[in-house]
Amino acid sequence: MKSDRELFEAYKQDVYKLCRYMTNNGTDAEDICQEVFIKALGQDRNRVTEERAWLLRIAANLCRNHYNRKKRGAYKEIRSVFLMRPSMPEQPEDEVVRQEQSDEFAQLLEDLPVKLRTTLTLRYGNGLSLEEVAQILEIPLGTVKSRIHKGLALMRKRMESQESCNGKGEECFD
Repeated sequence: MKSDRELFEAYKQDVYKLCRYMTNNGTDAEDICQEVFIKALGQDRNRVTEERAWLLRIAANLCRNHYNRKKRGAYKEIRSVFLMRPSMPEQPEDEVVRQEQSDEFAQLLEDLPVKLRTTLTLRYGNGLSLEEVAQILEIPLGTVKSRIHKGLALMRKRMESQESCNGKGEECFD
């Protein structure tokens, strides 16, 4: 078993990355990340077999709690942008287009139910295997596959709906 310091050093990046993707806010991500390790270090780790999965499960739960608190507080501020990686654009116009696409994607992701958003974020944002996602969320592998399929399908459907309205020069109202 790793010491407290070794545990923190080994997994701080993974935990922060998940928190950052799920909150889309660096300050909130740092706070939640700190809370994850405080919570984890206060628990008995003798029964923990997979430390990374255990810590990411704690992080996902705390991010979900954070989101629900914000949602109840009358504002939504959990956004996850993980498919549009920042890069060095060659032209200023490229940066504007990338930011617009990133914002649109973040909104599509934000509109998903929490379970679907969490599953997609773990899979694509953190690059975890389907099995790792299942272990972290403590759900069957088939459920992970189903949530990913359903989440992507919902995002695709909404995107196509927006494109069809925009293509007609009309405003779409939800």
